[in-house]
Amino acid sequence: MSVRFVTREIGSLAKPPWRVKTFAGRPLDESDFAAADDWGRRLEVAGYEELVEGLRAGSLSKSQIDDWAAVYAIRLLERAGLDVVYDGEQKRTEMYDHVAAFAQGFEPRGIVRSFDNKYYAKAAVVEAPSVGGPQDVEEFEFVRAHTERAVKVPLTGAYTMEDWSYDEHYGHESGLGASAEQRYDARRRFVHDVAADVIRPNVEGLVAAGADWIQIDEPAATTKPDEIPLVVEGFNEATRGLEAKKSMHICFSDYGALWPAVMELDDCLELQLEFANRDSRELGTKNEDRPGYADTLALFKDYGYPGVGLGVLDIHSDFIETAELVRDRVLYAAEVLGDPGRIQVNPDCGLRTRSWEVVYEKLANMVAGTRLAEDALN
Repeated sequence: MSVRFVTREIGSLAKPPWRVKTFAGRPLDESDFAAADDWGRRLEVAGYEELVEGLRAGSLSKSQIDDWAAVYAIRLLERAGLDVVYDGEQKRTEMYDHVAAFAQGFEPRGIVRSFDNKYYAKAAVVEAPSVGGPQDVEEFEFVRAHTERAVKVPLTGAYTMEDWSYDEHYGHESGLGASAEQRYDARRRFVHDVAADVIRPNVEGLVAAGADWIQIDEPAATTKPDEIPLVVEGFNEATRGLEAKKSMHICFSDYGALWPAVMELDDCLELQLEFANRDSRELGTKNEDRPGYADTLALFKDYGYPGVGLGVLDIHSDFIETAELVRDRVLYAAEVLGDPGRIQVNPDCGLRTRSWEVVYEKLANMVAGTRLAEDALN
């Protein structure tokens, strides 16, 4: 049987300037119209002239502009050659706020810094969170209607929602003199309620609508290493028993802290992890050539975890990985794991911090390098 690696993105892309300015209430200028026209031509977006004309006339609603941004992002990922796509989360605000603003039980508490010059709107949980129904079905159906590629839906996980929120409900129930065990139990109940009553209804609605791949994003997973079991419990509660592929994405973490707790993940196809950011940019397939991969892949091998989403693009740099560098990273992983079938290929994380010019070149080279690795193995 010939080797075939599936290529995909992780979730987010930067939003086009004409989308950002419109939602911020700022006037558009010639550079915005030119960007819409240029990318429309390059990506061969059907009817893109309507977008350009509408932007100039100021006649488009925010909903229409959201739709155009989503179509442009889908075409970008398709044009780069990915097997599995989404819309770069063009219709969402930010991964945390997207959930907190929709669910009952959260109240906004202002803007906080996450990393570098990136910020998010942090909320406090003031009562047990819940939703009245699924959140992202309409978004998924839009994506599915605008591509013939496979679709993977990214969703923020319960543990990250808990860890990134102020707790003005669960912790207060334990009181100021709470023991460590009581505080841990409060966090467990918070994670459980988000998983069961916020994330799961969304997953159920998506699967019922035809989504066959759900990606749970847990960037906070190793913030408190002793709470890795809560990450696992949240994933299992949100997805257990549902007929779909299920995977977890974790980026920029101490991956050693995940084991052996992640072996308790229920029917999790793979862990999609960051590797390239900590790796050498030199070619080669020996251990010394691939310092960003050796230790973490050894954990997959030692524990026998079934699948890895192999991060081969550094999303915090404009460095354009060559196809040959991607090839060597994939070949090294295949050699360490001893089974290419356990590998699928992606960037380290979402690419929203990079320009579309850089994103396109990175992804196109990722696909080309993956095909080179297939050729070598076949």
